[in-house]
This record gives sequence, C-alpha cells and structure tokens, in this order.
Amino acid sequence: MKTPTRLAVIYGSTREGRICDRVVKWLTQELVRFPQFDIDIIDPLDFALPVSRDMAHPEIDRLAGRLGMADAFIIVTPEYNHSFTASLKSIIDFFFEPWQGKPVAFVSYGGISGGLRAVEQLRLVFAELHAVTIRDSVSFTAPWNRFDTEGRLDNPTDAMRLLDRMMARLEWWTRALVTARSDCPYADIAA
Repeated sequence: MKTPTRLAVIYGSTREGRICDRVVKWLTQELVRFPQFDIDIIDPLDFALPVSRDMAHPEIDRLAGRLGMADAFIIVTPEYNHSFTASLKSIIDFFFEPWQGKPVAFVSYGGISGGLRAVEQLRLVFAELHAVTIRDSVSFTAPWNRFDTEGRLDNPTDAMRLLDRMMARLEWWTRALVTARSDCPYADIAA
C-alpha cells in the first residue's frame, strides 16, 4: 500500500482488571512494524454509550464516526462462557454500515481454547454485517500467565509468526476492499 490505511483496534472487554489491556498493549507495540496502517485504538470505556439503541445519542455518533473512518478492524476479544462479551456485541450491533465491505481480524485470549470459540461466533456475526473475516488469527491460552502489566509477552516467537501472517492477509484484504469500495460503494450494490 502506498498510503497508510486506517486500522481500528477494538477492545472486546470492559471488565475491571481486564486482561484485554495487556493484550492490546502487546498488539499495539507490535503493530509499529506495519507502517502501512494508521492505528486507531477504540476502547468502549472511552465512550458513554447508552444502554438502549438510542441512535441520536452523541456518543453513538462519535463511535460511528471512528468506525466509519476505519478501512479494517482487529477485534481483541476474550472468551467468556464459550462466547464473546456482551459489551462487544453491543458495539457491533449498534451499527451496520461501518462494517460493510471491510476486513476484520481477531486477536483472542482465554482458557484452554485461547478465545477461539468467541472468534468462531464473531465470524458468524460479521458475515451477517457483510464484513470479511480473516481466517488467520492470533490466540493466547492462559494469558494471565503470559503478559506482564506493560504488555510484554513471554516466549513471543509463535505469536509473532501468527501476527505476521495475519497482518499480511489483513493488508491484502484491506487493499482489495478499499479499491472495491472506491470503485463502487458497498451501499450502492443493488439487492
């Protein structure tokens, strides 16, 4: 890519003491190796989102603007009870258009599954929103034992390899879909 594209990294957790902070710190430290992307970190805790679907709420507009400017997404998600969080589902469900025709990649974490069951469910949700999910992902089992508070990861070799592959494929899809959307906006496609 000749000009940087906008990549939104979205926190998938709002719990107090969340591991997501450590995982996002690691990810953003590693994303500096990919200068083709301008990174926008979206933390739901930075928004005073309404509980109901009040689309006139100013925080909804602010979040919609940030999502709408993104050319691609990375969702950093934990796995809770074999699924993803209610706070992440809420952010996704507030909107339709910002996701359309854009690629979504995943960094997940959790117990023995490393959050992959959450990712599988998210793939179904994003398919309905007309987004393209990247097959390759990065997952961490038992992250509470692997990351320090500054986001430093013990034994990062495998995670780095997985991240490099995921980012290469995310870049390819981002480039392809930016071109496609500029040729014909996704909303203009006849049903």
